[in-house]
Amino acid sequence: MDNINLQTKKIFLYARKSTDEPERQVLSIEAQMFELREFAKKEGLNIVREFVESKTAKEPGRDIFNEMISCIEKNEAEGILAWHPDRLARNSIDGGRIIYLVDTGKITTLKFPTFWFDPTPQGKFMLSIAFGQSKYYVDNLSENIKRGIRQKLRNGIWPAWAPLGYVNDKNARCIAVDKEKAKYIKRAFEMYATGEYPLAQVRKMINSLGLVGKKGKMLSVSNYQYMLKNKIYYGMIEYNDELYDGKHEPIITKKLFDSVQEVMMNKSKPKTPKLKPYVYRGFFRCGECGCFITTETQKGHNYLRCTKRKNPCTQRYAREDAITSQIKEVIKKVSLSDGWAKASIAEFEKEKMEGVQAESFHVQKTRDELVDLETKLDRLLDLQLDGNLSQMEYVAKKQKLMLAKKDLEEKISAFGTKSKNRFELMINFIKEANQAENIAQQENPVAGRDFLKKIGSNFRIAERSLSFSPQPAWRIASKYHAEAQRAKATDYDFTKSTNWRRGWDSNPREACAPTAFREPRLRPLGHLSLAYLSRQKHTACEPDPQ
Repeated sequence: MDNINLQTKKIFLYARKSTDEPERQVLSIEAQMFELREFAKKEGLNIVREFVESKTAKEPGRDIFNEMISCIEKNEAEGILAWHPDRLARNSIDGGRIIYLVDTGKITTLKFPTFWFDPTPQGKFMLSIAFGQSKYYVDNLSENIKRGIRQKLRNGIWPAWAPLGYVNDKNARCIAVDKEKAKYIKRAFEMYATGEYPLAQVRKMINSLGLVGKKGKMLSVSNYQYMLKNKIYYGMIEYNDELYDGKHEPIITKKLFDSVQEVMMNKSKPKTPKLKPYVYRGFFRCGECGCFITTETQKGHNYLRCTKRKNPCTQRYAREDAITSQIKEVIKKVSLSDGWAKASIAEFEKEKMEGVQAESFHVQKTRDELVDLETKLDRLLDLQLDGNLSQMEYVAKKQKLMLAKKDLEEKISAFGTKSKNRFELMINFIKEANQAENIAQQENPVAGRDFLKKIGSNFRIAERSLSFSPQPAWRIASKYHAEAQRAKATDYDFTKSTNWRRGWDSNPREACAPTAFREPRLRPLGHLSLAYLSRQKHTACEPDPQ
């Protein structure tokens, strides 16, 4: 008799899987449909329509489910056939809607192969428990997943699908560098860091090399902007605005990443209208009032003059070619002869092979600082767990310590090549000074201007004459050049020069290696190299004034 009644009732079949990703739960829908159709034949159910959906039920808003409920409210069916109540609802709103339709008589039959239901107070109570259990399962699963994610982050493991340039290593349960795509990503960072390429051009060039996204699609400009801001590529993990020290292999250095951020910040500033390409525009200031020197063209010649924007100024025009001639004379005065350059480079090459041990002290000091930072991070976590710090304060302080830790780690990794790089800077300086004469003889004011930037700063013009503040290394080079000129010798013996025979600084800095130039006559060459290194963010060891 019950089967006869069910045959007369119209029933909807509803099947659902939790995700619309085809590679996950592939067989779920197929298995449900087969089992439900077999159950319907066995029970003699009158199925008038089938609803199939691939969407999670933990939140309300399923389109096909809502369509089915609307049809039931219109009396197009009197019941639902599903595998289990958790297929219908895993949230309180959808579960409540079904129970309300049972209360109002819109739904008189609910059939499940794995669950019993009868439209009685006891049956509705059991159904509400089933819906509650389904919601509890989702909530508990969510908390377990969040706990697992937090633990992965603490272990330095990326907790999601690998970002572009990395792949998920299922065996190691972490991300590994995608060798093919990583080289293109690194190239994108290097190109943008130069400041010569806008994002659109970086995209065009890197895409042409073969870089594509996860689904094989070409990357957009916004994809490149997101990529160039992603800290994952230099070894840090940023998750929910909090930084973690990643254990994965970085693709770039933090120094390169910081350079890209600086370029991106500068490019976001408003641009001024394009001006005429004068060589010395914005390069000089007035020696009298301090205003910028501008350039004007009169009767086929370029003239430099003070803008006089602050106060009245008595300075007159200066011919551009006259200033160019003065720059050439300045460059000539810091040139170093071939003989001096060759002998100095030979000494530095020798010292470069002996300077490795001098770095050991600084390596140990940096490692001690790193240990201290890790201790502070542990204490910071204890304070947060004890309730002495709010989450916002903890995240802000942790971010500062994590960035400082990353800097120290990169500094330690760079110590191996630091001594070599320091001597390379010294050798490069000598080579540049040796080429000064050639640059001064060129009819290229741009090259002269750029070389002058290396020699000094604070460039001013007063009474039609150039003045500036020379860098310490170039000041010494100028003294040597003057002494060599007085001696009237091309291959001057630099070892006899009083400019170079100076003692060590009373407070030697990091770059003053104790092994450098043991011969007293040659020691002051270390001062020259250190002064040059000051431009590379090292402190110069300046010689005593004569």
